Amino acid sequence: METPTKRPFHKSISSNSFHLRSPSLNSVRLRRIFDLYDANHDSFITVDEISTALKTLGLDTDISDLDSMIKSYIHPGNAGLTYDDFVILHKSINDLLFGMEDLQLPGGNVTEQEESDLTEAFKVFDEDGDGFISATELQMVLGKLGFTEATEMESVKMMISSVDVNHDGQVDFSEFKDMMKALQ
Repeated sequence: METPTKRPFHKSISSNSFHLRSPSLNSVRLRRIFDLYDANHDSFITVDEISTALKTLGLDTDISDLDSMIKSYIHPGNAGLTYDDFVILHKSINDLLFGMEDLQLPGGNVTEQEESDLTEAFKVFDEDGDGFISATELQMVLGKLGFTEATEMESVKMMISSVDVNHDGQVDFSEFKDMMKALQ
């Protein structure tokens, strides 16, 4: 099967969003996201399914913009993106937004960009802005993302306790950074 020419993602986006840099975690995460977007489980993600998923996350998009961005990633004759197409689209967007981010300072120190990314990611979880991620906050974010772990508070508390070094029942920024470094 002939692979269509992929055009780079040219939409102007200004974001400091955090992304995981671990290839194995990214692969699992992408598969899970693909499966969540594929609402009818036909192994294709259509523009309508992506639009619906983005609206669920509170991100309203113009369907014609979304269609024009995605159609070059869909193989002719397919109803939507296959998982492999989705991975290529994700890589394109990731390279555009975070291409320079993987540069590290000598000695393996956290770069200013990485610190900024971690701060932004922490803010996503710390919904009340108190400087801590509580089990309730983690449960809310996991629920919004469609993770089944969000349905049981005990599972969420176990996630918190696995990184809660000072055993206060919450994750502070330092613990969050250590956890993210360990994932990398």
